[in-house]
Amino acid sequence: MISYNTEKIRLLDKEQFETLYQISKTLNSAVYQDSLISDTLDIIIKVINAERGLFVKYNEVTNDYTIIAARNIQQENIEDLKVFSSGIIQKVVAQREPCIYHDVQSDPNISQFKSVQIHNIKSILGVPIIRDDKVWGVILVDSQINRKEFTDANLIFLDFFSNLVSLALDKISNIEKLQDENSILLNQLQSVKQIPELIGESPAMQKMISLIHKVAATDATVLLLGESGTGKELVARAIHNLSMRKNRPYLAQFCGSIPDTLLESELFGYKRGAFTGATGDKKGLFEVANNGTFFLDEIADISIALQAKLLRVLQNKEIIRLGDTNVIKVDVRIIAATNKDLRQLSKEEKFREDLFYRLNVFPIKIPPLRERRGDIPLLVNHFIKKYFDKKIYLDPRAMKILESFNWPGNVRQLENVIQRALILCEGDKILPEHVIIEEDGDKLSFSGTLRDFEKVLLKKRLEEFNGNRTLVAKSLDVSVRWVQLKIKEIGENL
Repeated sequence: MISYNTEKIRLLDKEQFETLYQISKTLNSAVYQDSLISDTLDIIIKVINAERGLFVKYNEVTNDYTIIAARNIQQENIEDLKVFSSGIIQKVVAQREPCIYHDVQSDPNISQFKSVQIHNIKSILGVPIIRDDKVWGVILVDSQINRKEFTDANLIFLDFFSNLVSLALDKISNIEKLQDENSILLNQLQSVKQIPELIGESPAMQKMISLIHKVAATDATVLLLGESGTGKELVARAIHNLSMRKNRPYLAQFCGSIPDTLLESELFGYKRGAFTGATGDKKGLFEVANNGTFFLDEIADISIALQAKLLRVLQNKEIIRLGDTNVIKVDVRIIAATNKDLRQLSKEEKFREDLFYRLNVFPIKIPPLRERRGDIPLLVNHFIKKYFDKKIYLDPRAMKILESFNWPGNVRQLENVIQRALILCEGDKILPEHVIIEEDGDKLSFSGTLRDFEKVLLKKRLEEFNGNRTLVAKSLDVSVRWVQLKIKEIGENL
């Protein structure tokens, strides 16, 4: 680096001193390296009266460099970085000291560089940025005019600047390290942090909550997979509330059992005259949810025609209202949910395969209640507090009934049973007789043999789980082999 004796410092004029003060303030308040350099490079170009400025980071191991910022006198980014001389940069790195060239075209040591000749570069100032006694980067300014302003004073000024940058980089490096550590700790904390709306401490719930925290921090499309009554809408809202869009709109639309034209007009809106009764323009829900989150429940039930329009939203972030030709841009995060196997439906050509892959960016399986029976006491207490304003106790025998039931309707069914029990309960305790769980008639009124009952039950479970014997065995608390033997025993009449 230059030895700053009194004579050299006196070469700096008032404007240069004031500029260095301004730059020191900018560097002191900066946080990120790229914004730091972009903000100050424009000042350097103006003061030195250069035409372009460049800041590169040097990699000693690979002996190459990466661009941090490149600007011109119009305060515009320079995209074509080949217009700068890599040979000059390498020369500054090798010499480890500032350099100045007034007329590089006539300098045999510099004019040999191809980029200098091609781009007719005349004047260059270059200084290294030293950190921990190593070259961290290089600052370069140049001009296609033989500028006499490229003086020793400007070289001293530029070197002062490189020293300020070096000090700022130390601060920024430490700040970014702390930010990274904080992000890691925050991520670890959030991976186990409970979500108030989602009740449960079972391993299955903890795994799901961890996934929710991870995907909420992104803008990825989420596909929620789970049986009816598992709480898919609660999960969707939790993802929104934990995301950067939490202060933006959250909308939900149930897609099942809705006429195609009605659902399309709700989602995409319409222009006046698009159909009978369309007396004015109407925004669709995608427009209303712009910059927010849109939850589409039972996505498997929408028609193939509507699936194509939804694909356009996911691919191009645009919609067209019914009866209109104008394209409207929308920025909406999509969360979809289904209790059906979209992959299988796509194989059967009942659901668009391309839409399935667009939706299936980050799938989250919501566990059914039978796979997290340990959460039933927590859920029961939660529903008691929700529907009753005084202390109510649950008889252990009643709890045993709740914990042993299979819950095909999941959490929603459990909530209904508890609400019904609270109505029937006259004192401060829910007894077994207050726990009324409605099941299918073929179970309640069955009067046949045990073999006949096994046949009915096994048939129902096979239908419920689409023939998946592993899930059937788990729901019956038996082995897969038992299920296979029973199927073989009962035979075709199953």
